[in-house]
Amino acid sequence: MAFGKAPKDPFGTAVGSLIERATFGALQTEEWGQFLHICDVINATEEGPKDAVKALKKKLSKNCNHKEIRLTLSLLDMCVQNCGPRFQSLVVKKDFCKDKLVKLLNPRYNLPIDMQERILTFIMTWARGFQGMVDVTEVKEVYLELLKKGVEFPSADTSTGGPKSSPSSANPTKRSLLPLPTGPTLLLTAEQIGKLYSELDMAKMNVRVMSSILKENVPGSENPDDMNLLQKLYKTCRVMQERIMELLVTVENEDVIVELIQVNEDLNNVLLGHERVHLWGLGELKSFSQ
Repeated sequence: MAFGKAPKDPFGTAVGSLIERATFGALQTEEWGQFLHICDVINATEEGPKDAVKALKKKLSKNCNHKEIRLTLSLLDMCVQNCGPRFQSLVVKKDFCKDKLVKLLNPRYNLPIDMQERILTFIMTWARGFQGMVDVTEVKEVYLELLKKGVEFPSADTSTGGPKSSPSSANPTKRSLLPLPTGPTLLLTAEQIGKLYSELDMAKMNVRVMSSILKENVPGSENPDDMNLLQKLYKTCRVMQERIMELLVTVENEDVIVELIQVNEDLNNVLLGHERVHLWGLGELKSFSQ
């Protein structure tokens, strides 16, 4: 009786074997030279990108070895930067970015915060596109889905190569995937959109003012009036961000959703900046009191 061929082992290909060895958990750190060699092998053949992504999928699937996941994320980052559209077009598909990467955010994997942030940074960065050369429709859907669930993404100035720590890193609940309360969807009228955009313009102005205050006031020599204004703006922006998250769950207008996402990112960045300053001040106060 004839049977179909057994599925090919993703680590059995030339590039798959290299990926398996380069992400082995016994390694102490990334072997960047080997990573670059893998990129060259991927680019050298027609099947290179497909074989590489299959191997990366296998390495990330149900893997609770944090060392191997960290090495694999570093290799993935280098491949995205060096392997071009043929490789990039595969990792932005849902069967990779959602089914393999986002799945690792599940609490059962207990990933360190910096690794969670790195995955979220990948999703956020890829959703913004690869200069029009790659269809990012699916990863954009994943990004929006996470935003609607209330996931807080890292600051936009965080690089994919190595996310910087932030005050939010100290609180794992900041990365909760628990969905926000859902309700009926809403298609805004032109009048409603105009009113909303006016509110978003106000939010953008508040972001600019907060950013300016944060840049002009050096920790330890802050202007009291600026700090009072900063605190008021912080509370206002927090309320606006909560409103935006509610709208992202219900609004159907695509253009409005894009604008809401952008303003939410701007708000998130400036709020994180304020929290850094606030935590610095608490640290100084603690040191002074000791």
